[in-house]
Amino acid sequence: MARIIPLSEGSFTVDGTKQFIPFKPGTDSMQDRPHGSLLVEIQPFLVITDRDYILLDTGLGFRNPDGVLQIHQHLIDHGINPMEITKVLMSHLHKDHSGGVSAEDPITRERTLTFPNATYYVNNEEMLYAMEHAGKSYHAEDIVLLQQRDNVIFTTGNGTIDGYIHYELTGGHCPYHQVFLIDDGEDKVFFGGDVAPQISQMKSRFAAKYDYDGKRSMELRQEFMERGKEAGWTFLFYHDTKTPFTQF
Repeated sequence: MARIIPLSEGSFTVDGTKQFIPFKPGTDSMQDRPHGSLLVEIQPFLVITDRDYILLDTGLGFRNPDGVLQIHQHLIDHGINPMEITKVLMSHLHKDHSGGVSAEDPITRERTLTFPNATYYVNNEEMLYAMEHAGKSYHAEDIVLLQQRDNVIFTTGNGTIDGYIHYELTGGHCPYHQVFLIDDGEDKVFFGGDVAPQISQMKSRFAAKYDYDGKRSMELRQEFMERGKEAGWTFLFYHDTKTPFTQF
């Protein structure tokens, strides 16, 4: 049985400036945020199988007031040593998904990969695209180490990792976005990154302005929902403030 642990970093609003501003449901009001702001959860996932501790995307890379990386603290709170993570699967490299790829030591200023014992899986073309388009959405300093370390595997197109983790190049949200299906023989866990980010988006047909190709993303959501219904997938929702994962 695969065990799913959502690692929520909280709710945020984001607008055209691509700044992620913390949002406290119950006290904060969307009326007070800039027009066109979106409310999103930032929620990496840990999926534990018989063989692996798999991290799906890495969050914003923020630290707690005491200096501990949020994503490390969340793992520790669930009894997981961050050094136990064996695989880090990256859907894409926008900063809200890849901020936790690496971290700078507050004292020595040395930057290291956040999960040094894991193998990182990153789409090769996405890596090149991210470095070429560094700026608002892509933060080069968070991800440049991926090109310099030997525990990183750059994927291209569709394929399979260790016989049971399938990846598909989808595009849609960004040109080289990829999704993952973990199929351990008992459970099928699907991580759609930002082409399937929230349960509400799965149920309505619309093309989002913030997608590179909104029409493609809309079609992908429909396609994945149909495939997932048929095959009994558990969907993981990175940006859903209420429902981290579900089956349809």
